[in-house]
Amino acid sequence: MRKAFIPILMLLFFACVPKDKMNQPKEGVWQARLTVKDNQILPFNFELKKTGSDTHQIKILNGEETILVDEITIEGDSILIKAPVFEGYIAAKLTNESMQGVFVIESLERMVPFEAEFGIEQRFSNVETSLTDVSGIWETEFSPVTEDSYMGKGIFTQKDGIVSGTFRTTTGDYRYLEGVMDKDSLKISAFDGAHAFLFQAKVTDSSMNGTFYSGNHFKELFVALRNENYELPSPDSLTFIKEGYDRFDFSFPNLDGEEISLSDPAFQNKVVIVQLMGSWCPNCLDESKFLVDYLQNHKNEDLAIIALAFEQAKTKERALQSIQRLKDKIGISYPILLAQYGSYDKEKAQQKLPMLNHVLSYPTTIFVDKKGAVRKIHTGFNGPATGNKYEEFKTEFNSFLQELLTE
Repeated sequence: MRKAFIPILMLLFFACVPKDKMNQPKEGVWQARLTVKDNQILPFNFELKKTGSDTHQIKILNGEETILVDEITIEGDSILIKAPVFEGYIAAKLTNESMQGVFVIESLERMVPFEAEFGIEQRFSNVETSLTDVSGIWETEFSPVTEDSYMGKGIFTQKDGIVSGTFRTTTGDYRYLEGVMDKDSLKISAFDGAHAFLFQAKVTDSSMNGTFYSGNHFKELFVALRNENYELPSPDSLTFIKEGYDRFDFSFPNLDGEEISLSDPAFQNKVVIVQLMGSWCPNCLDESKFLVDYLQNHKNEDLAIIALAFEQAKTKERALQSIQRLKDKIGISYPILLAQYGSYDKEKAQQKLPMLNHVLSYPTTIFVDKKGAVRKIHTGFNGPATGNKYEEFKTEFNSFLQELLTE
C-alpha cells in the first residue's frame, strides 16, 4: 500500500488548480522545517529567487555550504523541488508565503513532513543568550554503552551564539552543520537533499549529552568530552586485502551493459583509483567532485579512475538513471560500474568484493599501482566541511599518487 502512496500523493499535489492560476512564492529567505523522529523540528534556510517568467532557483544554506537547486516546478497551488544530484524531492502546497508538504526519498519509501515560511532568516527561532562556547574539538561517542557504539570527532566554531562545524567519524563526516547555542543547549542541523540531520545536546564547559536524529527513521544518543588532542584512527588502516588474496579484481557492467574488469588491457600498467560509492551518498558526492577536479588539473595517461556504484534504487533502470544523473551534474568522465542495486547493504557489497575484510564505508578508495598491487585503501572521506583535515587529505592524496605514478 505504501509503495502506491507516493505517486498518488504526487497526483493529488499537482491536480488541484489550473496552471493559469499558479501561485508565486515570494523572493528572499525562507525558513524550512522538517518534522523528524519524536516530532522534533529540524530547521534550515533557503533563498528563493525568480529567474524567469515561470522559473525559480533555490539556494539551500548550511553554514559555509550553498546548494543550488534549479529543478523547480510550480503548477497551480503546488510546488515540486528536486534535489540537484540525489533522488530526494520536496512536494508541497504553496502560497506566496508558505509551503506545506513532504520530503520524499522513493527508493527508501521515506516521507518526512515539511513546511516553510517566508521571511524568517534565523535557522533556529526564539534563541536565548549562550551560556557556553563550544568552539574546539570534542571526543564523541555515538550510541554509547551499546554494541553499535562508534567514535566521532566534533569540530566546532562559535561566534555570537552561531555554531558551525561537523562531526567526523571513521566512515566520513556529517557535512556542514549549522545552528546555535541556546542557553546551555546545542542545536545544529543540515539538509542536503539526501540526508536530514539534527543534533541536540545539553552542554557544560567540558561535556555534551545529546541526541542525533536522521530524518524520521533513526535516532541515537551521543556523549562528548572536550579534548583538543583527540584524533580518530587512520582511515588508511581500517580496510585491507584479506590473507589468501594477492590481487584486487572485479567485473561489473558499465552504463551501457558492457562488462568491465580491473584486469582489462585499458587498466594495465596504470595507477588505478577504485572508488566504492553510491549516487545517493553525500560523502561520495564530495569525493567525486574532488576526483573530477583532480583529473582536470592533473592530466596523466598513466592514471585511471573507475567507480563501483552500490545503489539504493529498487530497479536496475532507476539505478542507471541515478548514476547517469550524477555523471551529468558534476562532469564525471571516468567509468562508473553498477556493482549492486536494490540495496547498498555493506555485507552484500563485501560479498561482491570478497578479497576485502569488509566494506565499512561509502566511499572507500582503493589505490592500485602499475603492477596491479593494492598499495593503500582509504576508508571514508573527510570532505570540505572538515576544514583543515580536508586540506591535509588533498596534500597527502597528491603526494602519494605522484609517488605511484613515478614508480
